[in-house]
Amino acid sequence: MSNADDLGAVGRFREELDPIVFLFGAGLTVGLIALYFVDSALVQDGIDAANGLINQYLNWALLIIVFLIVLFLLFLIVGPWGNIKLGDESPEYSFLSFFAMLYSAGFAAGVVFWGPAEALFYYDNPSPLFDVAGGSSEAMVIAVQQTIFHWALPQLAVFTIMGIAIGYFAYNYESVPLRVSSALTPILGKDNLDGVGAKIVDIIAVFATIGGVATSLGFIGSQFITGLDYQWGIDLGDTGVILVVTAMTLLFTISMVLGVDKGIRRLSNFNMIMFVALMAVAFVVGPSVFLVLLGTQALGGMITDFVSMSLFTGAGAMGGGDPAATEWMNAWTVFYWAWALSWSPFAGLFIARISKGRTVREVAFTGIGATSAATIPWFTIVGGSAVWAQHNGTADILGPLGEIGASVAGYALFETFPFGSVLMVVFMLLVTTFFITSADSSTLAVSMMTTGGKAEPSNINRVFWGVVLGMFAAILMTLGGVNALQDAVIITGAPFAFVCFAALLGLVREFSSKYGRVLLQEETAIVGSSESTDKSGTATRPSTDDD
Repeated sequence: MSNADDLGAVGRFREELDPIVFLFGAGLTVGLIALYFVDSALVQDGIDAANGLINQYLNWALLIIVFLIVLFLLFLIVGPWGNIKLGDESPEYSFLSFFAMLYSAGFAAGVVFWGPAEALFYYDNPSPLFDVAGGSSEAMVIAVQQTIFHWALPQLAVFTIMGIAIGYFAYNYESVPLRVSSALTPILGKDNLDGVGAKIVDIIAVFATIGGVATSLGFIGSQFITGLDYQWGIDLGDTGVILVVTAMTLLFTISMVLGVDKGIRRLSNFNMIMFVALMAVAFVVGPSVFLVLLGTQALGGMITDFVSMSLFTGAGAMGGGDPAATEWMNAWTVFYWAWALSWSPFAGLFIARISKGRTVREVAFTGIGATSAATIPWFTIVGGSAVWAQHNGTADILGPLGEIGASVAGYALFETFPFGSVLMVVFMLLVTTFFITSADSSTLAVSMMTTGGKAEPSNINRVFWGVVLGMFAAILMTLGGVNALQDAVIITGAPFAFVCFAALLGLVREFSSKYGRVLLQEETAIVGSSESTDKSGTATRPSTDDD
């Protein structure tokens, strides 16, 4: 027996830790939590200042990097590198369970939160990229188009690129651990994965994940609390917010301790069944024919305008134009990309954890193809129904949205349907279960990050990070609600854009060197002369098999 077995759970916890990553990651997070109780105004001012700097100087970088990642993943789906396998074993889970876990743990909590609300914001205030008046019939289509653009390919792409990079090097190389820094194996070097550079990447990953996951938990927690107030008049206040998040933290901690197979997999499967059922009911009782027409046109518009929407910066503001264009882009597209990037270490690590034995093509397709196929109908049906109800005067959802915030939109929408009270309860249940799957899988990933890549961290480690994530989410909710959540996630997510881009470059280098170049001939010299020179100085052509 090892010393950890002799000492029990505490001994295993101490033995498994990567002390540098754990102490720096925990220290930064716990320090911010402590500072909040000492001087919450200082924390808010710091978040605002950092958010402003990133939006001013790094917004363009996020747009370009995410766009390039989408293009690369699309190439992996159709190109020759798609046949590369992550390890030699057979997949551990069925495809449907794999998809359900990837979707539920990846970003489904955000899908549930923004589904009924986002299109309404764009209907009222369309993107400056399109010459469309707010509140018009044309704005209905643009609103859904913009929404599915934000939630289909790009957000999912940054999760997937990290999952492929981590999984490939962890399962195809010996002695490469399952941790975020392993995604940069070609850049850091296989022998330097315990070096300073790798530690810095893992520390950034921990901090980014905590900010991103806490933001998602904050969104879902506020949606649950808003439902209590909107439906039953239960106003909990700041203390109640902390109590509700604490109760949810306890639930996801139990699920997490049960493990991936018993906890996350089963709950993810249940989530997807309830998710599809609620979407189907909304389609049947909603304006069905209109939704089919709306979704078809919005999807076509998204495909047609994908490049311009991806790279829209509102640059006219810098030339004396309307600064509202850049502000709109920062508030929505840059926020979403930063949010996804902050999730990419956790989501990528979790995707790698469940992808062993699958091909690069299968992971890329599931990550951006299958998940988009589930996401686009949800935003079309739920978001389209909300826009239709608002435009035709069936319900005033923008009113409560302006007074209470985005978290109320789902309840205001489902209230207009037959059996509205039942649908609102189901919606609240869906909010809760997605909260749990997002939280337990993210906590598992953070635990893995701080143990040097162990696939099964100790329960003490998992519970510690579960409590920290829950507290951080509650603090952001009480500090400034949705605005504080959005500001915090941009700060934590933006730096990780460059890690994702480095992971992409590392995969290109690895795949081209081992599995053949795609654009250039093998003997093509990237730098310098393509000819070799003999001792006499005479240039000679490269030898071939026919020589």
